[in-house]
This record gives sequence, structure tokens and C-alpha cells, in this order.
Amino acid sequence: MNPQAKLVFAISLLSGTTITISSNHWIMAWTGLEINTLAILPLISKTHHPRAIEAATKYFLVQAAASALILFSSMTNAWQTGQWDITQLTYPTSCLILTAAIAMKLGLAPFHFWFPEVLQGTSLITGLLLSTAMKFPPMTLFFMTSQSLNPTLLTIMALLSAALGGWMGLNQTQTRKILAFSSISHLGWMAIVIVYCPKLALLNFYLYALMTTAVFLTLNSINTLNLSTLMTTWTKTPALSATLMLTLLSLAGLPPLTGFLPKWLIIEELTKQGVAPAATIIALLSLLSLFFYLRLAYCATITLPPHTTNHMKQWHTNKPTSILVAVLAAASITLLPVSPTILTVV
Repeated sequence: MNPQAKLVFAISLLSGTTITISSNHWIMAWTGLEINTLAILPLISKTHHPRAIEAATKYFLVQAAASALILFSSMTNAWQTGQWDITQLTYPTSCLILTAAIAMKLGLAPFHFWFPEVLQGTSLITGLLLSTAMKFPPMTLFFMTSQSLNPTLLTIMALLSAALGGWMGLNQTQTRKILAFSSISHLGWMAIVIVYCPKLALLNFYLYALMTTAVFLTLNSINTLNLSTLMTTWTKTPALSATLMLTLLSLAGLPPLTGFLPKWLIIEELTKQGVAPAATIIALLSLLSLFFYLRLAYCATITLPPHTTNHMKQWHTNKPTSILVAVLAAASITLLPVSPTILTVV
């Protein structure tokens, strides 16, 4: 794909996201989501591989269905209340339809089936866009309508996402599928707290995007798509492999790394709101995700290839993203001590 086309698609993604997050009217928000969908499709299918075409087709069908449901829920609400404002979603049926539609957009269980398959059919950089940037506009819609959403439905979907995201990631060997199930699991943590404290859900999303970007860019730097390749990277880039291990453990939510902060705050908030059983269940379900993060970390650093190599170890990579990887990885590992500052900003 030539640079001019990439620039057009990047500007379209940026403008679509900006339109959605800055709009008050449902039609404008829907327009932004449609621009985003149409801009990402050529990036998914740019390799012309059958797997990529299949991924683009699945993505298009799911996103089109979700967009139609968003339009339907907003029209139903406008019909009943006369309001097109996003924050004035008060009709209960519209709220339920919208929750299902945004869950489909995000890949939240039980509408998660498309996400691992689409991620597996794309490159790592496009997968990064799908896991972070493409989830931001639907998350802002959740944020703006949070006072109207049904807490019971969202709690059930969140626990289901945390369970399925952890359980289905256990036997995967492809890094993109593992990161897809990781994303589904993290979405469960965001969905469970969005009704009680929307700002905390957004903080969780920002930190998740930070850590996931660091992992995707690291895997792209060492050109790793499955666990067997990941096992041989220690001999080539030991420093990057060690950093990847720490970033993965941060993504798992282990203290004293950055990923522990959102989980700690969410459990605290849920306990304050009197839903301690849900907090206990989702905390226990995160152990499933911890297992496959530990397996990834184990493959990245502790295992050695079956033969020794005679070449010199490469302590730095020459790719242009290496400085960005360093900054993101450092932030993914060391932000917990400055959490009071983060909380005052949020």
C-alpha cells in the first residue's frame, strides 16, 4: 500500500474518532463510527491473503450490524422521548439495544467471537489499531450514556467477558489471538465499573491501551507471531525480551507494576458500591488471564532454544519504533508509584 493511501486512511480514522467523541447528536456519533469502519477495512485486507480478506469481511459484517443497532436504538429513543441528545437516552428498550450494539462494537462477551479471528487475519500494527484506537469511540459512547445503562446486564456481560477471555486464551499459541482474548478480558473490567464510576473505566482503558501498544510494538520489532518464535528471541534481543516479560506481567495486573492500579481501584470502587461478590468473582477470573500472561513471559525469557548460537547478542534494534517502545514499556512498568498524581489528573 502506498504512503498516500495510508495517509488518507490515517486521517479518516482520526477524523472519524474525533467526530464520534465530540458529538452530542446520535447521527453524528453514528457517522463517525461509520467513517472509522470504512477507513480500517483497507488496512485489514491490504495483504490480499485469503485470511486477511476473510477478517475484513467478518469485521465489516459485525460492525455494520452494530451500527444499525445503534441507529435503531437512538431512533427508538427519539420516537419515545423526542430527544436525539446522546446523554438523554432514557427509554429502557433503547438502553438495552445500545448496550448490545456497543458490546458488539467492542468485542465484549457474548458478542466477542469475531474479534480473535479478525485479529489473527491482520498484521500486528493493524491489530494494535483494532485493539486500542478502534475501541475508543464506542468506549466514549458508553461513558456518555453510563447513567442510563443497566448495571445487572453490564455486570453479567463483564463477568462473562473476564471468564471467556481468560478461559479461551489458555490453549492459544498465536500471540495475536492471545492478545485478542486479553483485550476481551480487560473489557470485562471496564464494563463492570462503567455504571458506578465512568472515569475509572476510562482510566482503565487508557492504561490498557498504553500496555497493549507496548506489547504489540515489541512483538512487531522482534517479528514474532507465535510462541515457538518467541522462544528464540532471547538469544537475539535479551533486553527487549526482558522488557516484554515485565510489560506482560503489568498487563496481567501484578503489583508493583502499572497494570495493578486499575484493578486495585476497580475492586475498591465495587466494594464501596456494595457489589463485593462481583468484585470477588472478577478478581478470581483474572487468574485465568494471569496464567497465559505468565506462559507468554516464560516463553519470552526463561526458555532457551535447543541449540546455542555463536553470533553476538543484539542489545538494541535499529527499527524507528525502538524509542517509542522504550518509552511505552517504561510507562507500562513504572507508573504505579505516581498513581496519586494520575488520580488527581483524572
